[in-house]
Amino acid sequence: MTINSMPTAEQALKSPRTLLRAITHYVAKEPVLAVLVAALIALQVFHPRPFKSFPALVDWETVMTLAGLLILTKAVECSGFLIWFAHRVVHHIHSQRALAYLLIALAAALSTLLTNDVALFVVVPLALSLNELTPLPLKRLVIFIAIAVNAGSILTPLGNPQNLFLWQTSGVSFGGFVLALAPLCVALMAMLYALTAVSFKNVALDLSKDTEPHPVDRPLLGVAVILFAAFVLLADAHRVSIGLIGVGLGFIFWRPRIILKIDWLLLLIFVFMFIVLRSVAALPWVHDAVGQLHLTTPLRAYAASAVLSQFISNVPAAIMLAEFSKDWRALAFGVSVGGFGFAIGSLANLIAMRLAGQRGMWAQFHLFSVPFWVVGGVVGGWLLLHF
Repeated sequence: MTINSMPTAEQALKSPRTLLRAITHYVAKEPVLAVLVAALIALQVFHPRPFKSFPALVDWETVMTLAGLLILTKAVECSGFLIWFAHRVVHHIHSQRALAYLLIALAAALSTLLTNDVALFVVVPLALSLNELTPLPLKRLVIFIAIAVNAGSILTPLGNPQNLFLWQTSGVSFGGFVLALAPLCVALMAMLYALTAVSFKNVALDLSKDTEPHPVDRPLLGVAVILFAAFVLLADAHRVSIGLIGVGLGFIFWRPRIILKIDWLLLLIFVFMFIVLRSVAALPWVHDAVGQLHLTTPLRAYAASAVLSQFISNVPAAIMLAEFSKDWRALAFGVSVGGFGFAIGSLANLIAMRLAGQRGMWAQFHLFSVPFWVVGGVVGGWLLLHF
């Protein structure tokens, strides 16, 4: 549903049913939000709690950090620089395997600072456009790009929502987080490149027809880069509210279309996740069941988060298990590895396959991703205990 299709305030006042119908339609189109709303309703029916207690369940610092990053990454995306850069780089590629190496590196690098979702929205369309110039193993390429953004985004707190949450709740510095997660990121990327070497042929490619111009909005790019650095420094100093106010007001008055284009639904989903998952974690029988897992050791917390991610995705797994374990590094390792395996392990997997629009990707995706999760799980556990 677009902004223009929503009822106006005047229409809503005249017909509350119109507003309710629009909201219901909107929620129904977003399965994650629909599940969260249904879960919240069920909780309120069987285990009600005062509505005024809901705001206290939300980690607002994480939500504000995510909001600021959404604005800034959207500004970088709208500047056109990422597409311009990507198309310029591929001109130096002459084989299918080399192209796979490049797109994987590009996806992983972008995901470290611009989040895994933004990386996908740049690299997957690039792969689709290149496939129109010369035949490519497109399904396999998109699958490897999805694995790459999950692996690359592990490195920094800005790479994905679960890292962002664990960074904010842990109190560790930006550099400390990077150093802690670097061994796992390096190991998984090495595994991915080894798998790429045997999965793509060294067949010659001709991409010389890729001559379409891609203009760059240099003022927007320059401002976004400066504000991005300032925002990260403020978030690292736990002054994210100041950074969000500055970034938000700046773009509202200068480029309001940036604010309108960000994924507001993701912020709403995050708020509902905190409310629902922390409410569930507080239920006596859930608390007792998870307590029996004895998540007091790093390996137990790691295994629980890696496995739970396969069933509820890694972001909810991080939020829920953080109520039972304060070992943020073990949880970060676990939910990072949990992004592989089943497609639901990471929302990035679902986004990648949706962007590709190719039939028959599910079986092929799991053919690569599940073994990667198994081997990555063993490697991650060893690194957790020895580094």
